[in-house]
Amino acid sequence: MIFKATRLAAAAALLSASALGVSAQGFTPENPECIAPANPGGGWDFTCRQVGKSLQDLGLLDKTVQVVNLAGGGGGVAYAEVVNKRNDDNNLIVAASSATATRLAQGAYPGNTMDQVRWLASIGADYGVIAVAKDSEIADLPALLDMIKSDPTSISVAGGSAVGGWDHLKVLIAANAHGIDDVRSVKYIAFDGGGEAVTQLLAGSVQAFTGDISEAKGFVDSGDIRVIAVLAPERLDGEFAAFPTAREQGVDVIGANWRGFYAPGGMSDEAYDAWVAKIADLYASPEWKEIMAANGLAPLDLQGDAFQTFVAESVAQIQDISREIGIIK
Repeated sequence: MIFKATRLAAAAALLSASALGVSAQGFTPENPECIAPANPGGGWDFTCRQVGKSLQDLGLLDKTVQVVNLAGGGGGVAYAEVVNKRNDDNNLIVAASSATATRLAQGAYPGNTMDQVRWLASIGADYGVIAVAKDSEIADLPALLDMIKSDPTSISVAGGSAVGGWDHLKVLIAANAHGIDDVRSVKYIAFDGGGEAVTQLLAGSVQAFTGDISEAKGFVDSGDIRVIAVLAPERLDGEFAAFPTAREQGVDVIGANWRGFYAPGGMSDEAYDAWVAKIADLYASPEWKEIMAANGLAPLDLQGDAFQTFVAESVAQIQDISREIGIIK
């Protein structure tokens, strides 16, 4: 069973849409807080910290956004915290991504569904990468997949999402596209965030890393890792242009991780509209476009109801893919 790029594009749901232009007056968070559902260094942590700083730098918030790292369960610990203990907190937003939608699609947050929270807005999409340590003998993506194909026990791949999560799915789909029929033979090791996964790669505990551009960038800049494939339809611009795509190496895979936020389900309409408007203003700013370009984020401009619909469609699409590759029944 070979996954076509169009199928993967649907899974990633990397769509371009116009902003809703929501405006809100009268609400300003007293103690703005962003939960990053993983340890420092990963994509959720990047989302909270970069957006929080930018909101203040642009004058959209007059107070510093407190970032709280709440790791565990591939985002499940944070989700349960929001649903069960902070359901009416108007000051709180939570970083989310395709990994969040994946876990919800697979029922991996016990007792929780996507409609228990309010989905705020996207701030871009992050193409997936597969990387190795800088001194690895693995030259390219086909070489890595050939090693897995010939001896699955010889290669361990680390990612920042739980087993069955988006990082896991990306490498499974790449393996499947390379002719590995039993993708469950791929040895994947889950960590709480991409930063921890890369640390294990550098320690030699695993042989490859599956994650996203934003997670990998700092380690690429420091020279610690080498990206062997970007899961984009064509090479990215700027400093990312040096990284080969999986497609150009004969592995027809596209994988993009949207990034955005959800809020507590009991957040007031006034607070929800205000947060949506602030994130929309941030996204529209030239400063955010520069941050997107510097961190390899592709456009994804959705707010409010449009983002809520987008996430619902993403969950449904990921459920279909998960069934096809045997992750769920």
